[in-house]
Amino acid sequence: MANTHARSPGVTVDTADVSLLHSATIGRGPISDLAVDAGSLVVTNFGDNTLAVLDTESLAVRGGVATGQPFAVALSDARAYVAVSSASDDAITVIDTDNGKIVAAYPMAGNVTAVVISADGKRVYAARAGRDGVDVAVIDVVTQSVATIDVAQTADATIDALRVDAAGRRLFIAITDSVSSRIVVVDIESGRARRSIALGAPIRGLELGFDSTAFALTSDINDRGVLHVLDLVANRVYATISVGAAPMQLALSPDGTRAFVVDYDRVHVVCTETRAVIGSVSVGARPSCIAVSPERLYVADYAGCVTSYAVAAAAPMLYSQFVAANSFVAPQVRELQPAGV
Repeated sequence: MANTHARSPGVTVDTADVSLLHSATIGRGPISDLAVDAGSLVVTNFGDNTLAVLDTESLAVRGGVATGQPFAVALSDARAYVAVSSASDDAITVIDTDNGKIVAAYPMAGNVTAVVISADGKRVYAARAGRDGVDVAVIDVVTQSVATIDVAQTADATIDALRVDAAGRRLFIAITDSVSSRIVVVDIESGRARRSIALGAPIRGLELGFDSTAFALTSDINDRGVLHVLDLVANRVYATISVGAAPMQLALSPDGTRAFVVDYDRVHVVCTETRAVIGSVSVGARPSCIAVSPERLYVADYAGCVTSYAVAAAAPMLYSQFVAANSFVAPQVRELQPAGV
């Protein structure tokens, strides 16, 4: 059972947008992933081989279940889809978050590195890495069938992030190999790649914004952390934001005005409208992953704790017109020429 408390030692908040709420010790760390939906926060604990369901307000544990080694999790309609590894096989395990029971399991051929659910909850996409390359398993929740989208036959390729658009027509796949990285856009109906955007450095996170924009996080020794702003219509990177030393995860607020970047020892807060880092949050331990709801930021760490923060609504701005114009250039931003396709 989690120990819930207001956490203060080691916690610092360096932005007026965010204020500390609660903290809960879930178990033996590190926590591998978080997902939030409605009133449930799902926590996968790699060290304990468990999944816990927390109340989003109090962080009190409502239930949980033992699994294999859980990695990635996605949540929709009281169903948690968890990428689980064991000595014998890999699978997407489906857990009812209301009662904590396992209700289904889909065997996976290969190691699952990312999971995402369509907006209508009818399809689950799981990125897989095998000896011969990477692909995406498509689970039809209604028919219980599994199809495959072939992505790359490069043995050293990995898929670090997946996103599907609100209409369920396009799948965005972040691929990194030993030479470069790119965002591949796949037509879901045909299963074919339509275009790609080259980035170069290893991709750590991907989020879809509004007005046909996207945000891709990369990190390497030379350039450190870079948040790329993508124009999905022109199929190019049109700005970059320097953020962090060794960032590993990206999350976007539901209104698209804030990007949260998990760095080595803190979470950076980026304003997507001014394209500037406006603050940071430290939880007193190395952060491992985050999840964002309309009014909350949840930060998990390598010590097995989850901390919640209230996130203030951004001041009203003409965000749609701003993005469409692509004209404002703030400090820390470098305008780029169109990337190669």
